[in-house]
Amino acid sequence: MTRVTVVIPTFRRPASFERALRSIFSQTFTDFEIVAIDNSPEGSALEVCARLAAEAPRPMRFAHESRPGVAYARNAAMRLVNTPLVAFLDDDEEAQPDWLEKLCAARAAMDAHVVWGPVRVKAPGSEDDARATFVRQLFERAGPSQDARIKDFHGIGNALMVRQDLLFGDEPFPLASNEVGGEDDFIFASAQARGLRFAWASQAWVWEHVEESRMSVSYALAKAFAFGQGPSSLAARDRNWPALARHLIIGSGQATVYGVASLCAVLFQTRQRYVLMGHAARGLGKLIWWRELRFYGQAAIDEKCGTLS
Repeated sequence: MTRVTVVIPTFRRPASFERALRSIFSQTFTDFEIVAIDNSPEGSALEVCARLAAEAPRPMRFAHESRPGVAYARNAAMRLVNTPLVAFLDDDEEAQPDWLEKLCAARAAMDAHVVWGPVRVKAPGSEDDARATFVRQLFERAGPSQDARIKDFHGIGNALMVRQDLLFGDEPFPLASNEVGGEDDFIFASAQARGLRFAWASQAWVWEHVEESRMSVSYALAKAFAFGQGPSSLAARDRNWPALARHLIIGSGQATVYGVASLCAVLFQTRQRYVLMGHAARGLGKLIWWRELRFYGQAAIDEKCGTLS
């Protein structure tokens, strides 16, 4: 039986999706298969799927989930998965050749239910560009310098998990997350509450390629706000009122301190102004956790038509 399935959902990024797929073709670990899901209504990546499935060095299956939404896409993938382990790669990520080998080795060594690896960012703009630096820091993922057990969870891109312990039923990812995201937070927060073991694979890193459309300060601040909402919204969902109160207190402090600091930084045009604004946005997100920002699925389609609210 094949041991690992690598899942790659994609939405209207055929060239980036092909880069992600080809990075999986060159893996040093060989006991895996690939499942790809095209989540655009028009099937923009189906030609890429069909062409690369014929070239793939490992078994590759793909499907078209025409209902746009992150949960729809991931649930469609899970209906095709039968392996004990599942690895997730986003369509804007590019794995290193030993990525899967390092993830599997770290999971086995630490007997973990979920393991994550670092994310390094490639984005337009020079190292001296304050905006580009802010965006890079927003999308980067760092952790311990060596493989280790960890307590907190990360996003699902560049993650490996034991399927039977985390992904239950035909629709493990909640449909309410289709446009707002956070479908992975639901899975990992539930695993954390059940005491499942989390680990970090320090050498299992991937590139994340940030396209120009995500380089605007307004988009980056909206994402920072949404990231800040995560802890508060999860606490509210679970009716964990002490935890919610704690996040609200932390958010109030972040919004106040970083808000004042970012205002000063903007007035003096310092290099750190965007980073400080990002911290303030995260604090506001903790406070205004119920205000949903829609980035995915139908909202992404509506945005192209100028109707995203």
